[in-house]
Amino acid sequence: MMDARAPIFATLGCRLNAYETEAMRELSAAAGLDNAVIVNTCAVTAEAVRKAKQEIRRLRRENPDAAVIVTGCAAQTEPETFAAMPEVTRVIGNHEKMQADTWRGIARAPDFIGETERVTVDDIMSVRETAGHLIDGFGRHRAYVQVQNGCDHRCTFCIIPYGRGNSRSVPAGVVVEQIKRLVDRGFNEVVLTGVDLTSWGADLPMEPRLGDLVQRILRLVPDLPRLRISSIDSIEADEALMQAIATEPRLMPHLHLSLQAGDNMILKRMKRRHLRDDAIRFCEEARRLRPDMVFGADIIAGFPTETEEMFANSLKLVEDCGLTFLHVFPYSARKGTPAARMPQVDGRSIRDRAARLRARGDEHLRLHLEQQAGRDHRILMENPRLGRTEQFTEVRFAADQPEGQIVSARITGHDGARLTA
Repeated sequence: MMDARAPIFATLGCRLNAYETEAMRELSAAAGLDNAVIVNTCAVTAEAVRKAKQEIRRLRRENPDAAVIVTGCAAQTEPETFAAMPEVTRVIGNHEKMQADTWRGIARAPDFIGETERVTVDDIMSVRETAGHLIDGFGRHRAYVQVQNGCDHRCTFCIIPYGRGNSRSVPAGVVVEQIKRLVDRGFNEVVLTGVDLTSWGADLPMEPRLGDLVQRILRLVPDLPRLRISSIDSIEADEALMQAIATEPRLMPHLHLSLQAGDNMILKRMKRRHLRDDAIRFCEEARRLRPDMVFGADIIAGFPTETEEMFANSLKLVEDCGLTFLHVFPYSARKGTPAARMPQVDGRSIRDRAARLRARGDEHLRLHLEQQAGRDHRILMENPRLGRTEQFTEVRFAADQPEGQIVSARITGHDGARLTA
């Protein structure tokens, strides 16, 4: 049974937050912190902030004597909101949460003394470094390596640059050394992660690109079985990355694309950097280079000013790009963003469009699952009965397999959501 005084962590939002929670777990343990609840929040939508408050209240009820520390993007963008909650002991920013000194200070005095100690959130735009604390993976099957943080773009719906700051890259040599350690520890798959991954390298000497990093990792870590890339902005995919897609079998054939919409006018109002045909062209080219490539994508339903005709273009994009895994976001106005001041779509239409997008995504997932029957796959086992193919498709096994290992198996069918083997 876990020590009742060990810190409790709650993570909301993206995979990068999950990575950073593990870093905070190590930092707080090294500092000797106990009897505390740490909530790592998300700010991507107003709904995400509402859920963060709800989670904080729940955790305070369940842990009435613990210090409640709130951090993450929502804490960074609106610290006063969380500082005003009677359940909250301290609020710390995204930069501060990755600093050993922060956790040593909290461990010395878990209960704040005065308002100056209660909120520690500096100007994230002044931060110039990233990944001050690198972790050697988490979980027992797949390791995530943060290579980039922040974003230099200003999409009209997005508050994240104000929570994460400007784009900062981890030097390639640091990344390679960390991945070598992960391979030595037995990890069979590494995922490169960041806020705006395709901007990696722009702030480094000689301005290398993401494709250069991918090729360098695969060249210098020959024992790494599988490398994945998390969400990318397809319009920023460089020539070296496309070459790696075409020639590197250890680079997994699955890309999650930040598309957001399929209508050109909506894309312009979002201040995106691509048009509809750019997205289609990228998917066609990537699939030409790697025929087994599978795509996921983020799409927003009900962005301000979106008409039914405009939405139809997003719906059709699922087919035109051949998307398999959809992350559908019903638009939620985010205070402080330009989109929040645009004419809004009514809530019922937003919910209806999101449901139709998800249904279309389910159809395409089912088609992908059906196409895999009888095929052989190399599957990384996440637990004894569940693993993922090279294309990141879930596979359920009838008998136990070695967790963390890559096994060869023939697909026998599917249950509508995952493959069976």
